[in-house]
This record gives sequence, C-alpha cells and structure tokens, in this order.
Amino acid sequence: MLDGIRIIEIEGLGPGPFAAMMLADLGADVIVVHRKGGGGAGAPDKAARNLLDRGKRSIALDLKDPADMDTVKRLVACSDGLIEGFRPGVMERLGLGPEDAHGINPALVYGRMTGWGQDGPRSLQAGHDLNYIGLSGALWYASPAGQPPFTPPTMVGDIGGGALYLVAGMLAGIIRAGRSGRGTVVDAAIVDGSAHMMNLLMSLNVAGGLSMMRGQSLLDGPHWSRCYTCADGKFLSVQCLEPKFYAIFLELLGLSDDADFAARQYDKAAWPDLSERLAAMFAAQPLAHWLALFDGSDACVGPVNAPDAAAGDAHIAARGIWQQSDGVLQAAAAPRFDGQAPDRPRPAPERGQDTDAILAELAGD
Repeated sequence: MLDGIRIIEIEGLGPGPFAAMMLADLGADVIVVHRKGGGGAGAPDKAARNLLDRGKRSIALDLKDPADMDTVKRLVACSDGLIEGFRPGVMERLGLGPEDAHGINPALVYGRMTGWGQDGPRSLQAGHDLNYIGLSGALWYASPAGQPPFTPPTMVGDIGGGALYLVAGMLAGIIRAGRSGRGTVVDAAIVDGSAHMMNLLMSLNVAGGLSMMRGQSLLDGPHWSRCYTCADGKFLSVQCLEPKFYAIFLELLGLSDDADFAARQYDKAAWPDLSERLAAMFAAQPLAHWLALFDGSDACVGPVNAPDAAAGDAHIAARGIWQQSDGVLQAAAAPRFDGQAPDRPRPAPERGQDTDAILAELAGD
C-alpha cells in the first residue's frame, strides 16, 4: 500500500521504532539511521537485531560527524517522511530540526514522537508510559475499584496513544504533501493520543454508562465485564454487555432463574456480590471446562492467552496472526487489504547492514 514511500527513522526507543515498523509493514521503504558503534539505550547486545526493525534497511551513522550528517541530509532530500523521538530541541541542536529539514525538502513530513509533546510545562521532563496515561486520564479505569490502577502493557500509551497516532499523522501529512507539495510537522504526544482514545469511553456519558468514580461504570465494575481465575490458575474473560448476550451467558451457567443475576445486570449495588459468586463458580473448574461450555456461543466469554498459547488457537492460526519469523515469535502485519495476503515481513537487519548499498544509491542519485 505504501510502495514508493520512503521514511527515514532516526534511531530511538519504543513508539517511534514501532511506528516506523508499521509503515514498513505497509510497504514503505524505511531506512533506520542506527548510531554508529552503538546498540542503543537498553540494548543488551550491540550486534543484536531488534524485532521493531523488521522490514527496514539499516545505515550506521554518527550524527555528530559532519560527513555522516551530510549523508543524513541527502537522505532527507529524497524521502517523504522522517521520524524522531528525542526530547524537544535535540534535533535542532544537531542541525536537523524541522526548519533545517524543510529547507532541504519542503514536502517532508517530519514526525516527532514524545511523551509530553513539543510544548507545555512538562515537555522537557522525563517520563514513561505509565506517567503519560496517568496524567491524561487513560489509566483511571484500570483494575477494580479500591485497588491502585495496575500497570497496563505499553499498548495503552506507547503504542495506542503514541505510535499509532504518529502513523496516522504521517499518513495524513504524506497525503497532503502529495496534493500540495507542502510538508508538515507531526507532533505526536502520548499524553494527547491516550486522552483522545478515551473519547470512546466518554461517549458512554450520553447514556449514563460512565462514572468518574472507579468501579461504577459499565466497563470497569460489572460482574459481566472482568476476568476470572479458573481452578487450574488460568484466566477467563467475560464481557457480555448487551442483554441478549448476557441472557445466553446466564443460560449456559444455569443461572437464568436466579433473580439476582437475571434482574440486576445493571444494578451497581449488586455488582460486587455477583462478581464474588461468579468468581467462586469459575474457580471450581479448570479453564478447559468453561471453554467447552461456552464454545460456539454468543456469551462473549473466552480465554486469556499468553502470546505463545494464542498462536495455537484455531482462529488465530487460521488467520496466521502469530508467526515464528527469523526465529522470533511475532505478530503479522495489520490491517489487511482486500485481495492481498499479509506479507511475511523481512527479517530485521543487522545494525549498519545496508550502509554500503544506501550510500551507493545516494551516489547514483
């Protein structure tokens, strides 16, 4: 889908590389500028390949070396987009900020990935995923009421509120640049994106389904919207929101004639007691028992799988979602497009693997 689009990624951590990986999954030619002689912060091995570099090409450069900086600028001149994830001002000090880049290539889409954004009182402070989503409100409904919100996987902040918003911004900018010849700067801040994602929950306010008090909303308090522990220590997810699905859930459990369950689906006062009753019921049998009971139904019940276990699920396997590629378990590219089978991503390159080839291309240009 993005064949012919070139993106330059300045090596960083987390959401920036993920966004660039997604663009590579979609067919863009992504060239990641790896630090010459370095493995990057937190990398266990300087020579190690990074899963987030799959489908990309790697060139090793020193951004403080004038000759290497000239190479970066030549790459900027023939690219559609650039992605960087430093704190505000770092790229400007290197002489590669938006003004510098647009002086070289006015149509460039300049993507900036940060936690706090390019301005505001916290813009220069350090932070991590949990801090951003805590401040934005996106962490508020995590975990049961009365307990501290647990630390969710980075999908909520780094990926959901950060990388995916950067991808959307880059694509929007590329479309406009194709029509107008004018580039733009994409300010993708995790604190912005994670708050924006909350609009789906905030829309529940219209029907009175959202409360600012934890444990009192349709998706964070009911007995029919949570996970339960089974007898074998494995977990079951339950989320039968609509009455017709809830009725199927009760019927399969033999609870259709239980007045408390049948008549009090939306009674907030009943939720804690009904949750305890279901917890005791599910704890009496192993996960396999419950999966067999609910198999093929619309009760909205399913297992909570680890990634390697998910790969063995019939539905996941049929779609080829989890794959072993380059000796690493990883998920296939998404989304999918009509008439196109998902490509198996090219293996992540070794650091600097494509340096000579990219320099030769630039010399040819």
